[in-house]
Amino acid sequence: MASSPKKILVVEDEQETLVHLSNILKRSSYEVISTTKGSEAVGLVKSSSPDLVILDIVMPDMSGSEVAAALSEDPATAGIPIIYLTGILTKKEELSIKKTGRHFIMAKPTTGKEILEKVEQVLAAQKQ
Repeated sequence: MASSPKKILVVEDEQETLVHLSNILKRSSYEVISTTKGSEAVGLVKSSSPDLVILDIVMPDMSGSEVAAALSEDPATAGIPIIYLTGILTKKEELSIKKTGRHFIMAKPTTGKEILEKVEQVLAAQKQ
């Protein structure tokens, strides 16, 4: 029996980047859910149970670190790994990310190959 494709939620407020990331992941046979709003991300995680969240940090309505904090407070979503994808990172956010141990960070711009390598690394680590 073939395993179902891994589901990834992409949260990115820049529409062009969102479409680009989604297409890269879809071409690699991932199921992709996406939103441009951090405030919608928490509900999408709860309703769709993704295997991984790719999350921009700087967004106008709710920051990526606020989304991650909300997810970590709920036992049903706390174990879902997050890859932060950002062009800007504050020291406070960096320290917060390092403390969790289950979140990863990538700086923009990044290549499709780099994204896929990080996604595969994080998903493989979840199996262990």
